[in-house]
Amino acid sequence: MLILKRQKLTLSILMLIGIAYFSAMSDLEINYFLKCVIAIIPIQVGAIFYMTHLRRNRP
Repeated sequence: MLILKRQKLTLSILMLIGIAYFSAMSDLEINYFLKCVIAIIPIQVGAIFYMTHLRRNRP
């Protein structure tokens, strides 16, 4: 049950961060191409973190 609560808390925090990031990106008055590139940065950072975490836990 504790894992379920921790998972819900983590997902809630990530959802709030995503909403805040989307809101901030929507308010930016910059070139459309740059806005698309900046919007992809969190996905790339998450992928790098995930891959390094997998590699670190591998025996």
